[in-house]
This record gives sequence, structure tokens and C-alpha cells, in this order.
Amino acid sequence: MQKDTAIQVEKLHKSYGKLTAVQDISFSVRKNEIFGIVGPNGAGKTTTIECLEGLRSPDKGLVRVLGLDPQKNRRSLHERIGVQLQESRIASQIKVWEVLDLYTALYSRTVDYKDLLEKLQLSQVRSRFYSRLSGGQKQRLFIALSLINDPEIVFFDELTTGLDPQARRVIWDLVREVNESGKTVVLTTHFMEEAERLCDRVLIMDHGRIITLDSPENLVKKLGAEHKIIFSIKGRVQIESFNELATVEKVSVFRDKVTISGKDQRLLADVVNHLIERRIPYYDLQTQQPNLDDVFISLTGKEIRK
Repeated sequence: MQKDTAIQVEKLHKSYGKLTAVQDISFSVRKNEIFGIVGPNGAGKTTTIECLEGLRSPDKGLVRVLGLDPQKNRRSLHERIGVQLQESRIASQIKVWEVLDLYTALYSRTVDYKDLLEKLQLSQVRSRFYSRLSGGQKQRLFIALSLINDPEIVFFDELTTGLDPQARRVIWDLVREVNESGKTVVLTTHFMEEAERLCDRVLIMDHGRIITLDSPENLVKKLGAEHKIIFSIKGRVQIESFNELATVEKVSVFRDKVTISGKDQRLLADVVNHLIERRIPYYDLQTQQPNLDDVFISLTGKEIRK
């Protein structure tokens, strides 16, 4: 492994009877990046991350995390990584501080969980039973537990599933803070928006195979999809003049709504400047940008299964 490599995977394969969950995948994760493994349910994301954590043994292939074999060096590795716990693994009638106190005893090196409680805004519920926590508070507790041993790599598996949009964005901010503190973050998700907003690089999986791997920006750029500018107009307006703009590829009108399409990122500036220069009255201007959902649909021919 190179010095800047946190995780190295080569030809990882895992089957459950006749079902092949992961099919000979290879990739690496750089230190201090947020690396996303995305795809629909059943894509092989959780199996892959559990092989990295040492919770499952690969049928074949090489896996190295911080230079360690997750199977042969499991105890040493678990001292250096943090793993988000699933909700079902925490007893409902245990208090927040008791959970943290329990997991502090499992590691040879730990941080002061009082600081984690403060940072993750859990101090006010430290004596509350786990069953009495909100969904967002439970997820923040999972983050606290994953950081209790001051890990070098943190694994989050579907961290924001079931949360409302506001709580999800709070968790996103916390994930960024974890990464900015110098830790490598590996997360799995089937929310393409989550991966696009958080990840430095994204590995897209489906049916146990890697479809593509790159930064969200590059994946969208490679797609070459159209940008769309949509706005409404009042009265009759000569829209043919928009075709004079070099960045415009298509102009369509339906009733009072105009849609202008093009692949150049200068499209928005060109259209708005044209509207102003020609004194064309408009309202409700919106933009539609290609995203990772478009990438996934383009590469697989179907919408992501949630």
C-alpha cells in the first residue's frame, strides 16, 4: 500500500450460497477523504463495507485497511477504526451515558465522551433512555460511539436512512466535521444527493459490481447531460433570438413557460444577460442541473431502487 492509501481492495468476492453479493471488485481509498459507496439496496454495499471492517470474511481477494488484514489483524484494526452501530444493537432501556461508558471500556485508547456529547448536542439527553431519543439524536449517538476510540477511519452504513430532510442535513454537517478533524470517512448510501454533497469520490455499485468510480463533479461532467433554464414570460415574446446564443442547443415553449437547454456551463449567464439586454420580462426562473441520479440512470438504464 502507498503511504497515502487508507484502504486497498483487490478482486474482492463474496457469495451467500448461490447468491453472489460482491463480484471481484477492486478499488482504493485515500487517507483523509470522504469515500462513498452508493447504489440501490442489494447492490453489495453493506457486504463490501463489512468485509473492510472484518465483520465478514471474503471468499477470495485481498483487503487491507491501514495496512492490516481485517481477518488476521481484527483486534488491532478495531482499535484504529470506528464503526457506526445499527439501531437494533442498542438496548432500548439503556441511557445515553451508559452506552458511551460501556463502549469506552472496550478500547485501550479513548477520548472523553463528555466532549463528544457537547459537540454532538447530546449533553441535554445524556440521562435519557435510548428508546426516548429522536431519530436524529439516535444517529448522533451512533456517530459518538464510532468516534469514542479516536479512530483513523470511520465507517458509516446508511447513516441517514429514515431521517427527515432537516435531520439529514444536520448529520451531513457532522460527517464533514469528522472528516475535517483529519479522519478518513467511508460511507454507504442509496441517497445520491447525500453522496454528491459529501463525497470526494463516489463508487457506484449495482448487482455486486462496480459501475464507475470518480468524483461527483467528474461523473456528472462525463455524462454530458443538458443544463436547463426554465422561466415564465408575459405576453408574446420573440424567443427566436435565444438561438443566436452559442451555448443554447434547444428552445421550447409551452403556454407561458420557456425551456432553454444546453451543455455549456455558461448557459445560465448567457440566458440571463440576454433577457436583461433585450428587456424581456420574465419570472419564476429555475435551473435544472444534471446530478448523480442522472449518472446512475444513464449507466444502469433504471432509477435507483430504494
